Order: sequence, then structure tokens, then C-alpha cells
Amino acid sequence: MKSLNPEQQAAVKQIDRPLLVLAGAGSGKTRVITEKIAYLVRQGLAARHIAALTFTNKAAREMQSRVGKLLHGNQSHGLRVSTFHSLGLDILRKEYKVLGYKPAITLFDEYDKMTVIKSLLAQEVGTYDNKDVEKYAAKIGQWKNDLITPEQAISDASTNYFAQIAKIYTNYTRSLFAYNAVDFDDLILIPVLLFQSNADVLTKWQNRIRYLLVDEYQDTNLTQYQLVKLLVGSMGKFTVVGDDDQSIYAWRGAQPENLAQLQHDFPRLEVIKLEQNYRSTGRILKVANHLIANNPHTFEKRLWSKLEQGSPLRVLPYADEEIEASQIITEIIHHRLMNNCRYQDYAILYRGNHQSRGFEQALRERNLPYFISGGTSFFAYAEVKDVLSYLRLLSNHEDDAAFLRIINTPAREIGAVTLEKLGVYARERHISLFNACGEMGLDLRLNPSARLRLQNFHNWILSQSAKVHQAENKIVVIKELLEQIGYHHYLREEGVTREAAERKAKNVEDLLTWLQRIIDKNTANGEEFFLTDLVAKIMLLDVLERQREDDVADQISLMTLHAAKGLEFPHVFLVGVEENILPHKNSLDAGGTIEEERRLTYVGITRAQRTCTLSYCTHRKLRGQKDECKPSRFLDELPDEDLQWRGRHEVSEEVKNNNRNAFFSKAKEMLSDELNIKD
Repeated sequence: MKSLNPEQQAAVKQIDRPLLVLAGAGSGKTRVITEKIAYLVRQGLAARHIAALTFTNKAAREMQSRVGKLLHGNQSHGLRVSTFHSLGLDILRKEYKVLGYKPAITLFDEYDKMTVIKSLLAQEVGTYDNKDVEKYAAKIGQWKNDLITPEQAISDASTNYFAQIAKIYTNYTRSLFAYNAVDFDDLILIPVLLFQSNADVLTKWQNRIRYLLVDEYQDTNLTQYQLVKLLVGSMGKFTVVGDDDQSIYAWRGAQPENLAQLQHDFPRLEVIKLEQNYRSTGRILKVANHLIANNPHTFEKRLWSKLEQGSPLRVLPYADEEIEASQIITEIIHHRLMNNCRYQDYAILYRGNHQSRGFEQALRERNLPYFISGGTSFFAYAEVKDVLSYLRLLSNHEDDAAFLRIINTPAREIGAVTLEKLGVYARERHISLFNACGEMGLDLRLNPSARLRLQNFHNWILSQSAKVHQAENKIVVIKELLEQIGYHHYLREEGVTREAAERKAKNVEDLLTWLQRIIDKNTANGEEFFLTDLVAKIMLLDVLERQREDDVADQISLMTLHAAKGLEFPHVFLVGVEENILPHKNSLDAGGTIEEERRLTYVGITRAQRTCTLSYCTHRKLRGQKDECKPSRFLDELPDEDLQWRGRHEVSEEVKNNNRNAFFSKAKEMLSDELNIKD
């Protein structure tokens, strides 16, 4: 630990009191957590009694890797480094009997959640649109994050509108339990409710986790905070690391005030500040400090660095977004050539995903490599998941998640009440939902028409399974299956626009072509390739695609400011710094959330290590016409002496000529080197 600074060392060695580490951007917080885990083990606490929680699988993997280098042999055996939600899922799977679930609890994704809510709304209110579904789903998620149960939601409902949502929340909760399923928010809510109501189970988990470390604590919501509070108990054996200046997830329930709440709940809490930044130049930090000082603070801190002062931050105005994109890519080409940089040294950060289009086009026109972080995986498209769910159920009749996804895709007039009764019956019989459809005992639970529809679906899936298994060309059978259910017609009916429906149909076509290639490749040696083999291959490729973001490649990074959190780049371009974009119009309309937009800008600036460039447009196309734009108010909050505004601070002709000559000289040198290599 000799290379740690005094504050970092103090944070590592403090293990007798509850500890809050206020870690500014680039201050080495991950190192503090990993060093502390190693220190705890060396002090005699077995690794199996230590848990470190964070918010992304990538961060958890990085932390696990770093700890592995600090500990030796079996010292790290049993150490838990995971996301909050992975811990919650582990608790559910270990305590399923106490909770009344069957083994193999199904985890619903957002699409599954929306499908159930749609069904419940159709049953309860009749007519609705997709916006209603989204509003209901969002409110239910908010209630869960705020530790509000269905019973409390009904009791607290102040209007008929909220009473209606609370009723759907109640029915939704009951439906999920019948399906032996939980959604993402349940992974935290249900363990908290379990611990609050069952002291024996709580004691067991407190004995299992005797020291808890939490990263990015400012991003916790109320339910996550309660989970931490319950696990650490009155002893308060924990270290939480966070930065209220980097709290940018209020829209998904994050409460930076949880940092201050710790002082009330744990009077012995010690606070250690990490203010030395190891990432950015002094000028970047000065500008960031100046900006964030406009926000109110419970804990005051100020980043500083021993690195060089660095060059001023540039502010570049452009006439419109097309010119902005084209010129910034030109800036990157020029800078890279003059400074021998790699493409991966550059990041273009923006407030909303829609801003990436012009930059993508400019990059493609110049044939430059780029990667959009946070882009939608092919496997995440609803139509792709639908087709794959049919394949999953055809190959495995025990797959409840696949059954629930496709039972009404397209609609088969099988309602939420029918599915709930089916779920209850399947749980009592300890069988899958699909197999329950074929049992005679279900006759006593359902009306004849509902029973017939389930029986018909059951028999049809069995016949399709046999056909796919026996067929020499499995993809032909799958195409016939999609034709039988009228899936392409369903896409046209569901599509918001004709173009959207055609895009979805093209994705299905691409998927089937790709599946055929997998089959051809795996049957080239004459061996039979079963449907179960195909499904296993697909699931593995899905995992690999989701991990693709972690692969290092020499590409320019394009991403939202939210996606950039936790990353750093030598050269950052923060684009679209305009009123109604940054700060976002929604935050201005809502009132009171301008502080989070300022934190978002602060996060963007502090991603930069050596240079940071901000740009804005004087005009931007909106709904087919160009509107005038104003520079963001945040630009006025930056210290003018540390900025270089194009148009305000003119460069002399002599400097321009020198720069131009240097550029062409460098280009000629690189071209000459390339020709020599080829020779």
C-alpha cells in the first residue's frame, strides 16, 4: 500500500467504524476498494465473509480481477464481488422455499414486464395505448425502488388514476408470483421485505456477509439503501464509496441524499475525502470544480492534481449539427495526425442517442473506425427474442420464460386471469407452465373455452417440436411455423410505422439466415445437429455479444454522457452543449432538476485526461425545420480564463500558417513511411 496517498491509506485501514469515502472523479476509488478487500483478508477475515457490490457486471469483473492480483492461492476463495441485482437474485434462489417459490425462478426483462401489464390493462380498462403501458410500468418500478408495496400503493393513492395503477401493480405482483417469476426491481425489493419480516433469514445473511463494501453509493435508491442497512446491522461493518457530484441517475431512482442519510443512521460514521485526481490536467479540474460549485453540497470537496496545467478547454460554435459533426471528425483526424494518437484516445460524448447519427455518417464517409457504446444488441430486439423464444420452447418444454413470452405473441385470446390460474396449478403440481397445459386436472380450474385454447397451443407446440426434430432443413420448418401464426402480419399490426415493421421483418429474415449458417457450419462433418444444440449456440453468442463492449479495439468512442460514467479518454469532445439539450428540455420543464444536468456536464468534462473540447450549434433541425439554439448556460459558468472560444480568441495568421505547414509536413512524413513499408 506504499503507493497509496495518505487519504487512500486511511480509507483502507479504517475497519472498526462505518466509513464513507467521498471519492472525486479519477481519485482511485476502485483501487481503495480492492486494496481494502486484500487488507481485510490479511487481517484475518475470511474472503467468504466479504462482499463488494457495484452497479455493472463490467465494474464487478474489473474489481474481481484486481483483487485476484493482490491475493494469492485460495485467499480469495468465496469472495463475493457482484452487482446489487446479482446478490438479490442469489438471495432469492437460496431462500425460494421461505418465499413460497418453486426452484428455478424466472427473471422477467422489460419486454416481459410490459407484456404482462398490457394483458392486465386489456382486462381491467379495455382500451389503452403503449404510452399508458409505459407510464404504468414506470410508476410500478418507481414504487418498488421507493420500497412501496402494492398494499401501500393502494392505501396511499390520492387520485383515481393512481388507484388504478396501484390495482394493476397488485395484479401484476400476483401474476408474477403465479408464473414463478420476478422482475428486475424485485431482485432488491423482495430480499428487503424478506429480511424485514424474517429475523432468522436476516441473521443468516448477516453472518454470511460480515463486511460489506459498496461502490458508486450515490447511485443507490431507497430500496438498495435499505438492503445495505439490513445486511450491515447495528455493527455497521461497511465501507461505501461515492461522489454526490457524479449522481446522474435520478431518473431511475438514485438518491444522492443516501450519502447524507448515513450520518443519521450511523452516528459513528467516519468520512474520508479523496480529492487528489490522477486522471486530468489541472485546467480541466479547475473548470470542472468551477462548474460544480454552482450546485448545493452536503459535503464540500475540491479536486486537485499534480499533473501539468494543460491547455485551455476549447469552445467551438457551429452553424448546424451537420457542420458540427463533419468539422469535429476533421478536428480528430488533424489532431491524431499531429500527435501520433490512436483512434481509441478519442471520445465524442452527447446528451441523447439521437445526436450520434451525424457523427456516424461523417465517420463512415471518411472510413474511420468507431464504436457506439450502449447500442442495442441484435439479440435485444423484440422480434428476435420472439423467434428465439419459440425455438427455446420447442427444444425445452420446461422453459417458463419462453412460454410466457410467446403464449400471446401473436395474440391467442389467452388472458391474464387464465395465465394466473395456470401458474397456480403449475406451482401446486411442481411442473412447467407448458406441461400443465396438457394435464386433465386443469379442466377443473378453467372455463371450457380458455382450457381449449391452452390445449390447442400445447398440442401445436408438440407437433412443431416433432417436425423440427425430424426435418432435414430445420429453418424451412421454422419459417412455416412463423407463417402459420401470421407473425409478419403481427409485426405490421404492432409497428408504429410501415418502416418500423419492415425493419423488424428484415431482422427476422437476417436471424433465420444466420441460424442456417450456424446449422450448415456444424453439420459440415456429417454429424446431426439438434435443435437443443442450436439454442445452446445462440444463448452463448448472446452472452458474447453482450460482452463485446468490453473488448479493446482502436476505435473512436461515441456514447451518451450517462454511458461515459466511470470511463476516461485522453481527448474528449462534449458536443451539443446547448439549452434544451444540455441542460435537457425535460429537466428545464420539470423544474428543480437542473443540478443533475450540471452534474452530467461535470461528469463529461472529468472524463478528459489531456484535452476537452465543447461544441454547440447556433441552429439545429427540429421536426423538419431549423430552429435557433442558444449556448448552454453551463458555458457561462465556466472560468473564461481557462477557455479558448473560437471566434472570441482569434489565432494570429502566423500561428495558422505554422500549424498548416506542420500538418502537411506530418502528412507527407506519414505517407512516405507507409510507402516505404509497402516497398
